[in-house]
Amino acid sequence: MQNLNSEITWFCSLYYAGNPANEIVDIINKNLTDQKFSNLNDNPGLGCMALQYVELCKGNCTNNNVVNCKTPDDDFTEVFGPNCGVELPTFGTITGHIVGCQRNYLEPSLAFSHVLVTDKKSLSVLRNKSHAEVGVGLVGNHKGPFFWCVLFSNGKTNSTFVLENRGAGIEQKKGCYSGSSAPCSGGQKNSVVFLNIFFMCYVFILLLTLF
Repeated sequence: MQNLNSEITWFCSLYYAGNPANEIVDIINKNLTDQKFSNLNDNPGLGCMALQYVELCKGNCTNNNVVNCKTPDDDFTEVFGPNCGVELPTFGTITGHIVGCQRNYLEPSLAFSHVLVTDKKSLSVLRNKSHAEVGVGLVGNHKGPFFWCVLFSNGKTNSTFVLENRGAGIEQKKGCYSGSSAPCSGGQKNSVVFLNIFFMCYVFILLLTLF
């Protein structure tokens, strides 16, 4: 039943909450401003690369909800950036990153406090004064696990990690990234009929457990 509840939460987020990655950015900035730090610019190029990062890490979440995945630094310039359509001359410096995973989907506020910023090390990364920009990526499926990634940069607004095609970037087929108006898994829209059937099955199973 717990796994089923997680699936329902994920689908609700998918269809009704829009883009949780954008919400994570808002939560990050609220945390920073509450502590008298400057707001970070939401950079879709960074967000897209954060999505690429966690897409590569899928399948590497331990039973203790730890991401067992580290990619070479060259992947940012040679893989993630090109996959997102980041214009090479605008590629800036990555000043920090936070990666986390969870077997069950969590709402953005809980993902922030229970997955991403969980100890002094991650809090130190978050509050590094060299950061000027931020991007968040999220990927998973209705069965989990779910992966979150936050990338930071010291770049200038609208001049670093600029996406080609007037900022269109990639048309993501899985997950979502901040700075994009597309909802999660916007490239794989399931039919409304399927969603209705899923909820009917959930209600039926719930009734069976009650009786």
